Amino acid sequence: MVIMKSNKHTLFITGAAGYVGAMLVDQFSKRDDVERIIGLDKEPYPEMLEGNDKFVYIEQNMADEGWEAKVRPYAPDIVIHTAWQIREMYGNRPLEWKWNVDGSDRVFDFTFETPSVKKLVHFSTVSSYGAFPENTIEHLFTEDEPFKVTDYIYAEEKRVCEEHLKARYETAKGAGKAVQVFIVRPAAITGPRGRIDRIRFGLQSALSGSLKGRGSFVYDLVSFMVSWVPVTSKWLRQYIHEDDVTDIVALFSFNDLDGSYEVFNIAPPGPSVLGRDMAHAVGKHALPIQPWMARLAFFVLWHLTRGKIPTAPGSWKWYSYPIAVDGSKLTKQYGFNYHWESREAFVKNEGRYAHEA
Repeated sequence: MVIMKSNKHTLFITGAAGYVGAMLVDQFSKRDDVERIIGLDKEPYPEMLEGNDKFVYIEQNMADEGWEAKVRPYAPDIVIHTAWQIREMYGNRPLEWKWNVDGSDRVFDFTFETPSVKKLVHFSTVSSYGAFPENTIEHLFTEDEPFKVTDYIYAEEKRVCEEHLKARYETAKGAGKAVQVFIVRPAAITGPRGRIDRIRFGLQSALSGSLKGRGSFVYDLVSFMVSWVPVTSKWLRQYIHEDDVTDIVALFSFNDLDGSYEVFNIAPPGPSVLGRDMAHAVGKHALPIQPWMARLAFFVLWHLTRGKIPTAPGSWKWYSYPIAVDGSKLTKQYGFNYHWESREAFVKNEGRYAHEA
């Protein structure tokens, strides 16, 4: 099969059935300068994209062979890599590593081996800076600071993937293959669509009580346990609004920008959301606890529910020690202005998907 190219863009988006990926397909397919979007995901066709005539869907795990031959004839010029198994699979780290790290390697290889591809946008995370006791609320990590090895598999897989991407970029560059790479390291992504997405078992849905009454013992247990919000002294979150995320990806994808291999923390300016702020925002009282208490609770819940409550090994540290980042590089370099501060993104029902809430 040979697809004739036009002057319009053809995008290849991994994780197209996921929270971020589906929004990118939904919004970018409405652009006049987008001809086609090829989506790849191991999950079934996303309901929100039904009837989208620009969208071609491939239901397959990115770690498995064969999807490359299905995508390459469309000659995509932009690759956006959002696919990820975020929640650790209980007792099966090797399979998760294959899906995430080996699967990402396949996406990177496709990017640098496909002549039509000119840009790659890769989703990383701020978590890989590492949550450690010496971290302070005041310190803002910048892109110049290295990632650290941790025992939290999500952060570790993302760290390794960035290393693999950098190595492949350097090899391709040495061979004369020019692909512009943009890496985004987002803070916690939220917004109206994120809050009402009942598939996602996230911190915000747990704290707000929206898990209660869904006919699940696990969800009811979590809702009972957060009747008061347990808060360690240095726990914080930075939130970025889902619309800001899609606008940033659009900036990278559809504009001629300077740079070759660019890395950006994406987090709005302004104060972080502290634990007591989160409790207040969901109408509950904060219950001060020590990090060792969080560690014990996470351990018990992880094994008691066999991973259904996402308290994976090492993740208690992200509930105990702060990771706050400086997201101003994006504004300084490309003039992007965030529309919502962290607290606004966390609580306000505003944005493109507000009608769904």
